[in-house]
Amino acid sequence: DRMSETTPEKLTNFINNKFVAPKSGAYIESFNPATGKLQHLIPNSNSSDVDDAVNAAKSAFPAWKKKTTQERSTLLYKLADLLEQNIKRFAEAESADQGKPVSLATNLDIPRAIYNFRFFAGSVLHHEEASTHMDGLAVNYTHRAPVGVAGLITPWNLPLYLLTWKIAPAIAVGNTAVCKPSELTSHTAFLLCELIAQVLPPGVVNMVFGNGPNAGSALVSHPDVPLISFTGGTKTGEVITKLAAPYFKKLSLELGGKNPNIIFADAKLDECVATTVQSSFANQGEICLCGSRIFVQRPIYDDFVAKFVAASKKLVVGNPREASTTTGALVSKEHMEKILYYINVSKEEGGKIALGGDQPTLPSPFDNGYFVNPTIITDLHPVHSRVQQEEIFGPVVSIAPFDTEDEVVDFANSVKYGLSASVWTENVRIANRVALALESGTVWVNCWMTRDLRIPFGGYKQSGIGREGGNHSIDFYTEQKTICTKFA
Repeated sequence: DRMSETTPEKLTNFINNKFVAPKSGAYIESFNPATGKLQHLIPNSNSSDVDDAVNAAKSAFPAWKKKTTQERSTLLYKLADLLEQNIKRFAEAESADQGKPVSLATNLDIPRAIYNFRFFAGSVLHHEEASTHMDGLAVNYTHRAPVGVAGLITPWNLPLYLLTWKIAPAIAVGNTAVCKPSELTSHTAFLLCELIAQVLPPGVVNMVFGNGPNAGSALVSHPDVPLISFTGGTKTGEVITKLAAPYFKKLSLELGGKNPNIIFADAKLDECVATTVQSSFANQGEICLCGSRIFVQRPIYDDFVAKFVAASKKLVVGNPREASTTTGALVSKEHMEKILYYINVSKEEGGKIALGGDQPTLPSPFDNGYFVNPTIITDLHPVHSRVQQEEIFGPVVSIAPFDTEDEVVDFANSVKYGLSASVWTENVRIANRVALALESGTVWVNCWMTRDLRIPFGGYKQSGIGREGGNHSIDFYTEQKTICTKFA
């Protein structure tokens, strides 16, 4: 049982389909968030390891690029099938590494990772390009070619889910890849390498583990990596942009969010409350799309707060392996301390803790885990408050009343982020007006996290650059060429 293990497992890098130790021999300690116990030793890779991985990917690129789309698609489907056969193993590993409930990893993370491979395996088979005719003169058509070695850097909140979201389109269109998962949650990426070695040719996907300053920076600034896709924090996105600038790399950055959840007086309240509990506290609030600022129209404000607090009280915080657990541990001790810091800030800013604001008392071995109770804060200023402006990324939400449509749009748009938003109303005119006025890459009306992988995904403002998903991923991971042929 992983919970009682004392000897940490030592992970290795995966380069050219071989498992290799980091050249420096240095490792980073990785802890089980639910128990606080040392669980893995992660390679503390440096530029030398990254060079080896990039060289392997570069060498594999010509042959991989020459494979037919059908051949690459078939291999992606095989990889998906292998992952599907290992759902239980991967879900338990994801939970032990990240802190989320096993039930969430089983029902969301790993199935979505499988679907990422299947979606892009199918998508590339049915992709169409444009052609135009110039009357009697010439025909133009467009052609797409893979870019080369893709650098893929992924976060700790949805480790395998977001890693496969990048690997699948990158290799489906003919690129090779060097991946750098978060040093906090590297285990499922390591396990994925076992499956990759069974399916893909050497060098097509390489995995270099380590932190941002050593491994991430080396990958981003490598002259033979023309493309970087990054999901993570806005500050790191700024560093990546600066490092990549001298090379004019293709960049896709999916960064932070401080998402509004706008509830009008005519909303179907019971449905809205149930979904808002999810959008507030799913994955311990550690999803970039969670709605952390709830704005409720004044006539139903008190009713909503009462029902929302009552529903949130039913969440079960504790052992991620228990089927009844809805809320697991936060990813690290440092992150837990950040969440508790912001809860204190909210009190200093005049906020009232309507629920939570503290840590649960749990039996051993979970008494040393990184748990914080779901926290609901009222009475903060809707705009002029750090808790309303800064990304907390945990089980903490604020609720504020509003009166008019224009007012709530101003509240919602007051932050530097613009990733997603939710709008609750039965009035289609209000829904459309507000959705159009919000500075958000995705707006959900009467739902949350309803995701269609064909549509563009990305953010406004400091929530990122570029869009991925469907044809937008194919566009990002390829270079498009126009060929003009004269008729006569």
